[in-house]
Amino acid sequence: MNCTRRIGLRYYSAASPSTSHFNQRITSLKNASGPTKVADALQLFDEMLQRQPPPTIIQLNQLITLIVKMKQYSTALSLFKRVNMMGIPTDLYAINISINCHCRLNQVAYGFALLATIFKQGYPPDLTTYNTLINGLVLADRVFEAVELFKKLLREKVCEPDQVMYGTVINGLCKVGHTTKALELFSFIESRSCKPCVYQYNTVIDSLCKDRMVDDALELFTRMTEKGVLANIITYNSLIHGLCNFGRETEAAKMLIDMEEEGVSPSVATFNILTEAAKMLMDMEEVAVSPSVVTFNILVNSFCKQGSVKEAELAVQAMVRRGLHPNIITYNALIDGYCLRGEIEEAENVIDRVMEQDIVPNIITYNSLINGYCKKKQIDKARHRFQEIQVKGLIPDVVTYNSMLQGLFLSGHPATAIELFNKMQEKGLAPNIYTYRILLHGMCKNSKCSDALALFRSLESKELMEDVGLYNILIDGCSKCGNLNVAMDLFDELCLKGLKPDVRTYTVMISVYCQQGLFVKGKNLLRKMEENGCLPNSVTYNVLVQELLKENECGEAEIFLEEMINRGFMPDHATFENLLVRIPNVGKDSRLRTIVLKLTSVERKDAKST
Repeated sequence: MNCTRRIGLRYYSAASPSTSHFNQRITSLKNASGPTKVADALQLFDEMLQRQPPPTIIQLNQLITLIVKMKQYSTALSLFKRVNMMGIPTDLYAINISINCHCRLNQVAYGFALLATIFKQGYPPDLTTYNTLINGLVLADRVFEAVELFKKLLREKVCEPDQVMYGTVINGLCKVGHTTKALELFSFIESRSCKPCVYQYNTVIDSLCKDRMVDDALELFTRMTEKGVLANIITYNSLIHGLCNFGRETEAAKMLIDMEEEGVSPSVATFNILTEAAKMLMDMEEVAVSPSVVTFNILVNSFCKQGSVKEAELAVQAMVRRGLHPNIITYNALIDGYCLRGEIEEAENVIDRVMEQDIVPNIITYNSLINGYCKKKQIDKARHRFQEIQVKGLIPDVVTYNSMLQGLFLSGHPATAIELFNKMQEKGLAPNIYTYRILLHGMCKNSKCSDALALFRSLESKELMEDVGLYNILIDGCSKCGNLNVAMDLFDELCLKGLKPDVRTYTVMISVYCQQGLFVKGKNLLRKMEENGCLPNSVTYNVLVQELLKENECGEAEIFLEEMINRGFMPDHATFENLLVRIPNVGKDSRLRTIVLKLTSVERKDAKST
């Protein structure tokens, strides 16, 4: 008896981790990322429940909160059921988490049922409980019920609302178009001890602007600044957008200057909102509203990102007229803009201007140029710039190497690309996910699928080994090289890891199954992808229809062709050619002929309308 007891104690000490051990693992999960995070959390949960004595509800709450943050609401609720079945006492915090999960799953009625449970168990509901329920009603588009609950809490003095509750109700009212009521509530909040923050002001200002009540939005903005609440980029974006929609570009342009004077730097998104106002800003000559180099740089970058490099050049001219000096950030934006358009000679002209003005290029300058050369397959020029970087004393970064690798593969130099990759590692520069995507894609394109697979197997990073994009490249590459069995094995491996295939994965695998003569598997995969929340696209349908037609499975092809057309997708050129070949002689009944005639009539109508 004593011996058995000693063995039991020895087993317990070896197999039951300490509380601090679980706390450390929960902390590490908080900092973790990747597709296996949920699985790791569930494994830890199982281990915790097997521990004797069982963990406290506080520890379990910490772990389940992590699962909720991953938006796994159903999973979190199932874990609480297991906690209850084991007889571990729950607390108010746990019930609040459960209410939140039900509300997120549009099951707000269950949330209110749990509120009744709180009262039965003798817990007084706290502010979080009511905040969660009000938010649940708003999420379920039951805004007026949310407002009634809010009023009841105020009327009966159940609790003092905080900024979260006020923000939720205001957001709900704006969501259903009751901006005026939201504004009234706002005035009520301003008179109470809990003062509104910038988030609540932004919600109402944005809603007023969308309701074409721009002057009211400006008035509220003035009230906000007078009360010492600092506006942020979202505030200014809403107002600038509203002013531009009313043709008040001059006021919008002036607001850009006010914004920068207040220490809020405009973003590229700001200028995307108001292209016309930005042009006006370039023409405004009043010294009082003169923009700075920073403002102009963002303006130049915005135009370049939109492909309007001529407008960007005009912005640079406007800078110079005002006595401002463009810097390397200005010119980098122009170089990148020209390279994105494939206008390499113009980009080279900009680098000449940089040199003439004794401005020192940086690694970003060279990266844009090298990327531009590589996309145009001008690999010799890219190599020259790559060497120039080192002569200038600059250090190539991972972006530089990625561009060079892509350029070498594109221009038919796979061996040189691999050599450069090895040199990159020798220099101690860590490749990123894009490096490996470029390498695997380049190898597969050059019929070196086995080398690509070997490289993938050599990866040590868990994040890289579970990247769906890398799997897609390998599956697609192997299928094109004729290694269909390897492609199928990779797909099975991906699924076993719990990774989610995307539309590209499914499309390639449908083609693989059909090429193997496994048409039932291919058709079933189309249905399975929809069940998994991944909708097929035009390419998916075209691939399946083409494979079916190749094997003269015309009846099956007709079914999917009609389904494809009903979903708004059209056959591509290859599919259409395959259809024409298989139409039977005139006089014979054929659904294929009917489909083709229908398609050609649609094309004629489209041609006439254009």
